[in-house]
Amino acid sequence: MEAKENGPNVKHSGRGRVLDGPTNPMVTPLLTDLYQFTMAYAYWKAGKHHERAVFDLYFRKNPFGGEYTIFAGLEECIRFIANFKFTEEEISFVRESLPSSCEEGFYNYLRGIDCSDVEVYSVSEGSVVFPKVPLLRIEGPIAVVQLLETPFVNLINYASLVATNAARHRFVAGKSKMLLEFGLRRAQGPDGGIGASKYCYIGGFDATSNVAAGKLFGIPLRGTHSHAFVSSFMSPDEIIDKSLHSSDGSSICEDFVSLVQTWLSKIQWSNSLRGTFGETNQSELAAFSSYALAFPNNFLALVDTYDVMRSGIPNFCAVALALSDLGYKAVGIRLDSGDLAYLSCEARKFFYEIEKEFGMLGFGKMGITASNDLNEETLDALNKQGHEVDAFGIGTYLVTCYAQAALGCVFKLVEINNQPRIKLSEDFSKVSIPCKKRCYRLYGKEGYPLVDIMTGENEPPPKVGERILCRHPFNESKRAYVVPKRVEELLECYWPGISDKAREDLPPLKDIRERCIKQLEQMRPDHMRRLNPTPYKVSVSAKLYDFIHFLWLNEAPVGELQ
Repeated sequence: MEAKENGPNVKHSGRGRVLDGPTNPMVTPLLTDLYQFTMAYAYWKAGKHHERAVFDLYFRKNPFGGEYTIFAGLEECIRFIANFKFTEEEISFVRESLPSSCEEGFYNYLRGIDCSDVEVYSVSEGSVVFPKVPLLRIEGPIAVVQLLETPFVNLINYASLVATNAARHRFVAGKSKMLLEFGLRRAQGPDGGIGASKYCYIGGFDATSNVAAGKLFGIPLRGTHSHAFVSSFMSPDEIIDKSLHSSDGSSICEDFVSLVQTWLSKIQWSNSLRGTFGETNQSELAAFSSYALAFPNNFLALVDTYDVMRSGIPNFCAVALALSDLGYKAVGIRLDSGDLAYLSCEARKFFYEIEKEFGMLGFGKMGITASNDLNEETLDALNKQGHEVDAFGIGTYLVTCYAQAALGCVFKLVEINNQPRIKLSEDFSKVSIPCKKRCYRLYGKEGYPLVDIMTGENEPPPKVGERILCRHPFNESKRAYVVPKRVEELLECYWPGISDKAREDLPPLKDIRERCIKQLEQMRPDHMRRLNPTPYKVSVSAKLYDFIHFLWLNEAPVGELQ
């Protein structure tokens, strides 16, 4: 099953493009915190609700002890605002939830609002991003934009966190290994399961076990059978129809099970494998034979139900060789317990012995998949020990983001009525960067990104070959000149509202995934390493630095000593 060619479902009407709503129908204007409605009422009561405001959505620290993050969730945000409208039932519930002193005119106001006067500028989904740099800039009437805060943060937070987790697993596993997302049963509810499948695919996973995600997003599906299937068989006599046509349809094997038994005997008495195992578990052999009869082109067996090397591997090989007689090629095995490094190496040796003994070209390269509560650390340990695993099925630690619960996105007001605003704190990491900004990524001569820089909206953009001073937003001693070899502007318009600005199209999922993979390949290796990665530099222009500190001094109260 291939990933869908098309991006988000777009309908065309006389008024232009109409996007489908969010994937999850629970994402409505009510999916927000109560204080968004209390603020909206207070804005309306004060006559401020139409004032033009600018908010930045960003995060303060990279997750999982790393120095990069993958941005995801943009498409769902755009689909949300494209369909933002209160129903009468929703307005009635808001009325019940607010104090009875709230005036009826406010509910009439809610009836009429949508996001036609909102503009959204965003980093492209699938991009590598860093703290403090806005992922989205949202402009519009302050009451409306305030109502978008909670759903936007909700849609971006987990999406970016799990995409980053997936990218980190991919980095440790390496480019050549297949990564399979198996986390649906352990995810935080249906929405967590669906979201994990989508965003792990963006982060570099190859396929999912989640059938619903396959239907919704066109993600390739993978899966075979469980231990229950193996242990449900008692004997080969349970198999009723034992016949199997050859792959080209030219002949038929009337008793495939007997052919399997013949091959098992050949393996047992072969020169190179004699004495390596005794009697195998016959109920397991029956299960494998039955599964091969059902899926002769896709036979992959779970071999650790009873004993991997003394039963599972020999039984698998017998079935695989019987299939080969009929023109089929088995896919491989899955290991779900035990010492994965040791067992994968022993299985590989066994496969090569089969290839050598019976002249089965390519049998030694039979696929080996491993699962069993894998995470970054176990993948790293397997690499250090040496293993023969070709594919990893990863679930719990991946989809639950076990190593870090949340990304910590925030949504801060940076300008209202063209007046820059700042949020102060004794903790410098929580001080916001004021005003409407433009953001750029500056690349060095080796092609790696060097620094992200934020400038005021009306400042001239950095130019290739021209030296620019990049300053840390809050630490006056941290500064450096950069002469960029390439300049990339990060924020593009994805929702222009009623303005006539050009609108970026939402790309297909496979394009977002390719962008993520390409951007990660462009990163300098020391930013990517698991242990003690080098922090990536995020800066502001000299002019913006001066303005931040001017506004800071202007807004901070002056103490008085008694």
